[in-house]
Amino acid sequence: MQTAKYKQKISDREINDNMVIVRGEGLTIDDVVRVARFGVKARLTEEEQVLARVQASFDYIMQAVDAEKPIYGVTTGFGGMADVLISKEETTELQNNMVWFLKTGAGKRLPNEDVRAGMLLRANSLMQGISGVRLDLIRRIEVFLNAGVTPHVQELGSIGASGDLIPLAAITGALIGSDTCFKVDFNEEEIDALSALEQLGLSQIRLAPKEGLAMTNGTSVMTGIAANCVHDARHLVGLAMGVHALFAQGLGATNQSFHPFIHRHKAHPGQVWSATQMLELLDGSQLIRDELSGNFPQNGQGLPQDRYSLRCHPQYMGPIIDGLAQIVEQVEVEINSATDNPLIDSDNQRYFNCGNFLGQYVGVAMDHLRNYIGLMAKHLDVQIALLVSPEFNNGLPASLVGKTSRTVNMGLKGLQITGNSIMPLLTFYGNSLVDRFPTHAEQFNQNINSQGFGSANLTRQSIDLFQQYMAIALMFGVQAVDLKTFATSGHYDARVCLSPATSKLYEAFHKVIERPPSKDRPYIWNDNEQPLDEHIRCVANDIASDGFISNAIKDILLSLKSLSHTERRNSHDSEAPSQ
Repeated sequence: MQTAKYKQKISDREINDNMVIVRGEGLTIDDVVRVARFGVKARLTEEEQVLARVQASFDYIMQAVDAEKPIYGVTTGFGGMADVLISKEETTELQNNMVWFLKTGAGKRLPNEDVRAGMLLRANSLMQGISGVRLDLIRRIEVFLNAGVTPHVQELGSIGASGDLIPLAAITGALIGSDTCFKVDFNEEEIDALSALEQLGLSQIRLAPKEGLAMTNGTSVMTGIAANCVHDARHLVGLAMGVHALFAQGLGATNQSFHPFIHRHKAHPGQVWSATQMLELLDGSQLIRDELSGNFPQNGQGLPQDRYSLRCHPQYMGPIIDGLAQIVEQVEVEINSATDNPLIDSDNQRYFNCGNFLGQYVGVAMDHLRNYIGLMAKHLDVQIALLVSPEFNNGLPASLVGKTSRTVNMGLKGLQITGNSIMPLLTFYGNSLVDRFPTHAEQFNQNINSQGFGSANLTRQSIDLFQQYMAIALMFGVQAVDLKTFATSGHYDARVCLSPATSKLYEAFHKVIERPPSKDRPYIWNDNEQPLDEHIRCVANDIASDGFISNAIKDILLSLKSLSHTERRNSHDSEAPSQ
């Protein structure tokens, strides 16, 4: 017989295509992105056990205040001022004052999608029912998300120790309508929080004991940013695999390097996955050397094996793939965690002081992700250098010039320079931040801190740069396979010679730039016939918006997602038999 909890999970999953259910567990990175970016509705679960647990934790706090029981942050001050005792009559004022002394954000505004992600995760954390807040306060988050109301939050102000105090205070002040100085976007119109509440038919509310602490103590905003970054990174890794396959075909590489025999003798999951994907991406290509038999032609021309960036592709990408799978796991655990302090065990009428607000997992994960992005950019940059150099590109024109009879054509020389300007930035962003924390923060109370918020913001910037770089890399890949097709088949329409898998990516690129492939000309024929900066912009925008290009690599993305421990566990849960 199924338990009530299991029945609720099945019910929630059935409507999950059109709505994301918030119940304190089970949210995925994809769920976060759907709500944060694409406006899918969020709904708090109606499961009685969950709602009862939320109410019980709130009741515990109220009873403790009435009994004048000492509880950190409820009947004491905060952090290094926890030795300041707060009277029963001042407990409410303490919480409402919190949004004021934390109203210190600096710098530019966070993108709305990151704020929305943080709001969703704060609601999910509070729905675990161990934080001591009213359900009505959590419902405000639900209302704001679904009505398109996004508080203004600045990108500087969290050291990731007591969670994202300052960003979450900005969200909280808007939710309760603390003052007109708290601003929101209401369906892309900037208004003050009080006006937003009026339009929503809501009134100002005051925070009850512990509610300010529960709302601001947590890793929700940094984790929301991280979730958006991981979603983008997964797409960029998939695209990088597709671009590598275009490069391999443009260079006339061998497929022998990806033979299963090699990789089952060094069977790291990411390496095996990378080799398998490259075989699938190159299957059916007329532009590569098909040497899966284990032999190679002894014709005395060229190297008998590819250079390292091609031959060692699985060994290079493997750790990145494995690392990304671990990052997905860590971010999704954080998404479904209770991250404030203290935490309330209402079943046993007790509370625990803790440090779940420390965003170390997020910070370390984002430091690693930026490092992986830098590694991928360097790998691609080396292959672009091969493509443009006649000494190494197996017969392609220098700088991939299209019409070589026009001597003033310089081909993709300028495009390579732009790529070279971005790649060092990406490797620089790959440096760690988490190890560079101040040890004296907040009266030496926060003497270790995660810098998770800062690391997540740096990763967002790195993702933005890598999307530009990947647009450039894809342009090189398309031009290279056009020229290779001409060398092998006497025309420039690479669809005839490409593998079916990479042909989809090739066609998607042409849709984005609104120029169909041609047998008569390659992508770039004469330098002065197209503005390449406009092409970079269009392609990068499509990559960022999960457009044609993401759709062309969806098979890679599905395979990449299957490597995640979380994805495998969720799949196993969905197939679990009735109990």
